[in-house]
Amino acid sequence: MGKRNINHMKNQCIPMLFFLFLTLACSRPAAEALEDNNTYQFPEDPFVREKLDSWSDWKFGIIIHWGPYSEWGIVESWSLCPEDEPWCERRGPYAEDYATYLKAYKDIQKQFYPETFNPEGWAKAAKKAGMKYVVFTTKHHDGFSMFDTKYSDYKITGSESRFAEHPKSNVVEEVFSAFRNQGLGIGAYFSKADWHHHDYWWPYFPSLDRNVNYNPEKYPEKWQRFKDFIFNQIQELMSDYGKIDLLWLDGGWVRPAASLTEETRSWLGKNQWIQDIDMPAIAKMARQHQPGLLIVDRTVHGEFENYRTPEQQIPTTIPDYPWESCITLGDSWYSTGPNEEYKSVHWAVHTLVKIVSKGGNLLLGVGPDKTGEFVPEVYERLEEIGKWMEINDKAIYNTRPLYPYEEDKLYFTQSKDGQKSYAFYLSQEEEELPETIVLSKVFLKDAFEVRLLGFDDLLPVVTHKDHKSVNLTHSIRMKFKDCPALVFAIENQ
Repeated sequence: MGKRNINHMKNQCIPMLFFLFLTLACSRPAAEALEDNNTYQFPEDPFVREKLDSWSDWKFGIIIHWGPYSEWGIVESWSLCPEDEPWCERRGPYAEDYATYLKAYKDIQKQFYPETFNPEGWAKAAKKAGMKYVVFTTKHHDGFSMFDTKYSDYKITGSESRFAEHPKSNVVEEVFSAFRNQGLGIGAYFSKADWHHHDYWWPYFPSLDRNVNYNPEKYPEKWQRFKDFIFNQIQELMSDYGKIDLLWLDGGWVRPAASLTEETRSWLGKNQWIQDIDMPAIAKMARQHQPGLLIVDRTVHGEFENYRTPEQQIPTTIPDYPWESCITLGDSWYSTGPNEEYKSVHWAVHTLVKIVSKGGNLLLGVGPDKTGEFVPEVYERLEEIGKWMEINDKAIYNTRPLYPYEEDKLYFTQSKDGQKSYAFYLSQEEEELPETIVLSKVFLKDAFEVRLLGFDDLLPVVTHKDHKSVNLTHSIRMKFKDCPALVFAIENQ
């Protein structure tokens, strides 16, 4: 992206060297088998490989879910889905009658008016927290577009949207511009399913679950109209909203026949129709507008899943493919109201360290409330995370895993060039730091001095019969007593 004139050999070699380096850095004993046996398909396009290399260095991003559903403080979209699952629960005065609820949900747009919509504030807070990219929900499964699409009136700028006359009504444009101005990479979340579109949930038939409610092979003209609709909306996002780094596609049940494995059939629902939206055509179009674009067709393993996205979890073993854990800071993907509980700064830093030490990225899920602002707890957490990152970011960005990855309370990374190694000591909240910290023999094979990031002087390494350690003086323990994690660094011999 913007680098089409660089030497062709550099395009070919650097990303492949990155891949080989990552594979070697992540090598582990054979007993640690992969949890996912589906082979990852490394992208062939040299510009995509180059972008994947850059993305792997970013390490820390923010995903923001937001839409009219925040007016009611309910889970995004899923209350429309007629499945007997906890996340599909309907609440409120319309909950007992599905048809009434469906209409009332559609009419939320007539009430939704986020008068303090503040994308500039979100972007500044994310930047200060040390985040390198944003993924924003352009459209969730309910089909409501947060951008000025030409292909639907069910949108934030639509004729029935109360917010349409606001000067910042094109929400996606405002969000992307604000984060781009802060130097962050831009990701467009987009749901492949659309429960509002009549060529997906056809009113002729009842909808029984999340899937299309008719057989696309029996009604190919209807399905083709839906495919065209999805193609056109993605083309708008790729052509009308500036530089885009990531196309983050959700709705993994919308997939071609080849990916309908026994593993996936267990969670796709009752109507396991083939829902092929022609990803090759979408990817070709998208990359014509956005060369090097990373595409994340979530859970549909293959050519169009450039990295994988475990949700609300950290893999127990180190994957041998690029990956990103998307995990919420609060109970939900956005602020649902006064009862939302937010995790601590210690939790956030520890989660980031555990993910990065295994070679992944953390995509932290936060979102505004119905007024368009992050709640104070979110701003406070992001500010405190940023204070830690300002001191320790060398051990996070541009790093790769370092065997043994973790040991007792220690987690390890190394610089991308292999010249520096880092050990993280994860301290618990209100913990009194120990006077002595035992360091891994692997980490300190030849080291006699170690640096504590945020502290000026080198720490001498004490060599014992079967281990090495560093001593923390009283002044060090006082200075770092509330620190979520201490980071020790050495120059590799």
